[in-house]
Amino acid sequence: MNVTASTRGTLVQVWSPYVRLFHWSLVLCVAVAWLSSGEIMKVHELAGYSAGVLITSRLIAGLAGSGHTRFHQFVHGPRAVGLYLSDVAKGDEKRYLGHNPAGGAMVLALLACVAGIALTGWMQTTDTWWGVGWVEDTHKILGNGILVLIGLHVGGVLLASLRHGENLVRAMVTGRKRAPSPEDVA
Repeated sequence: MNVTASTRGTLVQVWSPYVRLFHWSLVLCVAVAWLSSGEIMKVHELAGYSAGVLITSRLIAGLAGSGHTRFHQFVHGPRAVGLYLSDVAKGDEKRYLGHNPAGGAMVLALLACVAGIALTGWMQTTDTWWGVGWVEDTHKILGNGILVLIGLHVGGVLLASLRHGENLVRAMVTGRKRAPSPEDVA
């Protein structure tokens, strides 16, 4: 019996309700903060503070959570990320049940960028840092930089979805992905 064929229709739970709620809540916070920037500052600040709370909870879950929530499950070193991207360029990358090495690096980049945006946004509300040029500049640079990261993230999700015949957006909604075959990385 072909194991690959037998697992093709079987779905397994990968993303916990927490991870999915975190992901889509952060998407909402970033969108609201970006769209309200310079327009509705109370909404902008609330979205920023909410994003900061979400990032804090994700850091805790990444260290103390279980399964695919934990950082050690999907964070790889630069060499592994480089090798994975080389395989992508050759069209020879393995399918990962959780985040692939490039996806893990993107998670860290997105978390760091949003944390930096939230921190510099908060700093601008304090007497000490209000009106300090580099704080404002950093907030703006990171605020625009997140758009680049989001574009790369969405592009990577679409590429992986096409290459592996799997709707990763749906997986982040339902939490389920196709069961791993023997050649996949679980």
